[in-house]
Amino acid sequence: MATGLLVTGLLAAPAQAQPSPDTDTGAPIGTVARTVGDASFEPGPCPKTPEPIEALEGARCGTLTVPENRTKPSSKTIKLGVAIVPAAADTPKPDPIVWLAGGPGDDAVGEAKMAIDGGLNRDRDVILMSQRGTYSADPTLLCPNIDEFNARAVGLVYDASSTERLHVEATTACRDQLAGRGIDLSAYNDTESAADYDDLRTALGIKQWNLFGISYGTHLALAYMRLHPEGLRSVGIDGILPPSKAGSAMTWSSARQGFDGLFKACADQPACNKRYPNLSATFDRLVRELEAKPVTTTVTLPGNDKPVKVVLDGGALVNWMTSATHVAPQVPRALDELAHGKPQRIAQQWAGGKLNPQAMGRVAHGLVYGIFCSEWTPYESQEEALRGGQEAFPTFPRSVQAQAPQLTFLRPDCDVWNVPAAPRSIRDVTRGDIPTLALSGSFDAQTGADNGPYVARTLSRAKVVTVPYEPHVVFATSKCAQEITVSFFDTPAAPKTGCLKSLEPPEFEIGP
Repeated sequence: MATGLLVTGLLAAPAQAQPSPDTDTGAPIGTVARTVGDASFEPGPCPKTPEPIEALEGARCGTLTVPENRTKPSSKTIKLGVAIVPAAADTPKPDPIVWLAGGPGDDAVGEAKMAIDGGLNRDRDVILMSQRGTYSADPTLLCPNIDEFNARAVGLVYDASSTERLHVEATTACRDQLAGRGIDLSAYNDTESAADYDDLRTALGIKQWNLFGISYGTHLALAYMRLHPEGLRSVGIDGILPPSKAGSAMTWSSARQGFDGLFKACADQPACNKRYPNLSATFDRLVRELEAKPVTTTVTLPGNDKPVKVVLDGGALVNWMTSATHVAPQVPRALDELAHGKPQRIAQQWAGGKLNPQAMGRVAHGLVYGIFCSEWTPYESQEEALRGGQEAFPTFPRSVQAQAPQLTFLRPDCDVWNVPAAPRSIRDVTRGDIPTLALSGSFDAQTGADNGPYVARTLSRAKVVTVPYEPHVVFATSKCAQEITVSFFDTPAAPKTGCLKSLEPPEFEIGP
């Protein structure tokens, strides 16, 4: 998925009067060096971030050192950056909240602003650790050449065979570069990452903590709950990606749910429905028309006077729409403009996401493919992936159905990535009685809202909450979702959801 969706920034974190103590020493968490088994924590400077993050200024920081591959006795070690943002309360609760980032491939430390903006450190420390391979880890598995190709690709036909060849060449170059540095590509997966986090808990002297995962971080959280349930007080998951059904078919189902949610909201709003009737049918027709005859245009982007060539075909439109649910009020007008020969708004948004400086050199593509190619593609056939597209969007051209949203050319990429399949157990559902908050947005076109009830079937103390009119990762955009989440960590059995009753649909833009 690795959409680069979540952008960090600046926010001051209040100082903490009495830090949460290390359960073994009584010292503040993160101030004591400790080795437990093969893992060791060393206090030290805060991890690097692409831009300064003011929320980290008062953080206690350090480095966790762990084996790269725990299945190999002679494995070398890797280092993971750790930042602990103090609780704002004078008397913090003893069980911190651990933030699991999205992606795969995003760095949790870089998402500190989002965690603190949402109030997670109100009365608990918030712990952020760079997942293996990510921006502030050592080694990094970033591969900016893939980001550069994705930027160039806005000027190519999205699902053409020539684009596939170039795409796979970029993936191959990434793999060759990482393997040439001696990195064990088979070690970058959920099983190893879950063990990293459990090692961090013991190395910090914490008896029990809470998890909060967003987007791909929910995939890791559900794996963690299955592999290391000890030490978990509660778990929040937002934008849910269950390992047991992750893959191309799921992304098609999610797109259908998110698109339909947005189209229904427009149809329910008299002004939107009158100006943009049958929006779903318009979108469907545009996908078919653009796939048969792509539109080429040029746009200029903020901060860059150089015109950018953009090609919009059916696949590009589907993938634009998957992200455009984040700017839902603009979508009906943008589709109507495209239908009337004015593609610039959509082209600018499509290119802007790919050419944004914050999309360059920040995603750990080696971790992305480590997960997709060992845990997803081995357990979903090409036929199952195609059937997911056919069932969700039966009228789309086959060439569009063949490339799942967010996962274009995944199978040929994984062929060249060439890592062993994970044990089949990685696809097991997560069962248990750990209190769990399962959050979704009704406009989420990336991880559909039906994943909440799905994971709750086997989690006996799960609370399922769907926030209406919100896109992927509701914690990032909804004050109500933030209030529900903070109240859940206070009282996992009874999160406060009253704010849902007052939520209003967006006011859609109405063009001339």
